[in-house]
Amino acid sequence: MTGAAALREATRRLDAAGIEGAAGDARALLAEAMGVARDRLTLHLGEEMSAAAAARFAAMLARRAAREPVARILGRRLFWGREFIVTPEVLDPRPETECLVAAALEGPAPARLIDLGTGTGCIAVTLLAEWPGARGVASDLSPGALAVARRNADRHGVAGRLDLVESDWFAAIEGRFDLIVSNPPYIALAEMAALALEVRGHDPRPALGDGGDGLLAYRALARGARRHLVPGGRVLVEIGWRQGAAVAAIFAAAGLAGIRVLPDLDGRDRVVSAHLPDKTA
Repeated sequence: MTGAAALREATRRLDAAGIEGAAGDARALLAEAMGVARDRLTLHLGEEMSAAAAARFAAMLARRAAREPVARILGRRLFWGREFIVTPEVLDPRPETECLVAAALEGPAPARLIDLGTGTGCIAVTLLAEWPGARGVASDLSPGALAVARRNADRHGVAGRLDLVESDWFAAIEGRFDLIVSNPPYIALAEMAALALEVRGHDPRPALGDGGDGLLAYRALARGARRHLVPGGRVLVEIGWRQGAAVAAIFAAAGLAGIRVLPDLDGRDRVVSAHLPDKTA
């Protein structure tokens, strides 16, 4: 069977299984099975697939039809133009999280930043790659997640500027930072059942929600920001699209200033930004 025929059949199969974006997923998996770059796949569609490639493709299609995300099948995810290793120990990075990175990059480059609940390390690693003069700390409660973050830091050449710390939010963190960033678990317990199977069936549960109202992490982050930001330092957090007002109120109650709720590309609340008041202001 040629690659083109396999692609047509795979697209039909995934579409019949109710997979959104079936054609794109089929192309990504076929490129992986054939061992070619995704953007070069068209050049190879006329080739006959080897038995080994066909077997790899069939196995990957079965996993995707069962609602396993493409990034988990491939073991990597593109984020801010860089590929990040993804394993079962970490949250699969979402495109929405790039809004947090964009908001951070709009401000001044920090001397020192921290990414709390780092997971893959995609936020910390991206910011350090974009700010070559900065140093950072990435923390997570999961040793497995920290191991993945270390691999991604090595992969993108920032490991020498990133310290990895096992910590429950700020519990094991010392010192002050110019920038605090986090994409914490914010899904409320009542919302879990409505999540897509790709999410609730494959992302680590502790990385999705707090088992309560989805706001526990923001309370901890707000308290810690007062102790761990330099005067004038910034804090940016990703939020669920209905949490803007609640998180803004939590930050205000903690004494943070300049609070803004920023939208994603669909116009939904996605990031809350604030800063510690400058004592000299």
